[in-house]
Amino acid sequence: MKSKALIELLSDGQVHSGAALAEKLGVSRTAIWKQIRRAMEEGADIATIRGRGYQLVSRVDLLDRARVLREIAAGREQELSLTVLDEVDSTNAEVIRQITAGSKGVPVVIADCQTSGRGRRGRVWQSPRGENLYLSMGLTFHGGFGVLDGLSLVLGVAVANALERLGVPEVGLKWPNDIFLPDGKLGGILVELQGELEEGVVQVIAGIGLNVHMSRADGVDQPWSSLAKACPQVEWSRSQIGGAIIDAVFDAVALFADIGFADFRESWQRRDVFMGKSLRARGGDVEGVGCGIDDAGNYQIRTENGLVPVRAGEISLRVAK
Repeated sequence: MKSKALIELLSDGQVHSGAALAEKLGVSRTAIWKQIRRAMEEGADIATIRGRGYQLVSRVDLLDRARVLREIAAGREQELSLTVLDEVDSTNAEVIRQITAGSKGVPVVIADCQTSGRGRRGRVWQSPRGENLYLSMGLTFHGGFGVLDGLSLVLGVAVANALERLGVPEVGLKWPNDIFLPDGKLGGILVELQGELEEGVVQVIAGIGLNVHMSRADGVDQPWSSLAKACPQVEWSRSQIGGAIIDAVFDAVALFADIGFADFRESWQRRDVFMGKSLRARGGDVEGVGCGIDDAGNYQIRTENGLVPVRAGEISLRVAK
């Protein structure tokens, strides 16, 4: 028995006796007690009421595959191979495994937590249970690696579009692949390229992480935000957010594959958190003012010697002090 099954029974907010829970789950009352302890260690707020049983006090946002699919345009779900997991090492890694195993349809993986989540440059991506959205998609492109210029920026636009449709205000994009709100980083995108499956066919694994319910982030050394912090009046559903993002990515990728990056430049530019700010290219000696992206998705800094493009993967940008 897993603690998720127990939480599902308690999610109605009513008091449930240990005996009733044990009967429904087909285990002993001792096993129920152990699972209650485990769920509490994982962050669930469960009250023990003497002589009556257990009551879930805090709201728990369980992942629901059917709810994810309800957010996706009619007919499109047939193109997906959607997997929803309690735990995984990395949703990107699971997508790669499914591709290797010959998955039919577009592989999409959502997990309640990751044990080895990764960000850019091999950094650890904190992935606590039950709090955030961890989602990866396997996308196929034709035309070789050259057609992928600007893809991470396109995915950023897709995520921003989805969030804005859900009512999130002031979504910003930080080059090359971070999602921001006014008070800090909301999430990020990790794009990994697989070798050509055949000549001209490239597989891309797009991992998207968003802070949804997170209220603390020990060890994070930069300003951060979450949907719960920014919009506390909303009861956020990770399943709804995941479905909305999947649908928006499908829309964006179809347009990108057809006409390329050009039509996304303005959409990205108006959300640019660096625009007009004094910047320094870390790892180099380029300093100047942020001027947005060029037609290929490189970030431009206006220096004393003119515009200097900064290429993704070479250096990172930080606001100059």
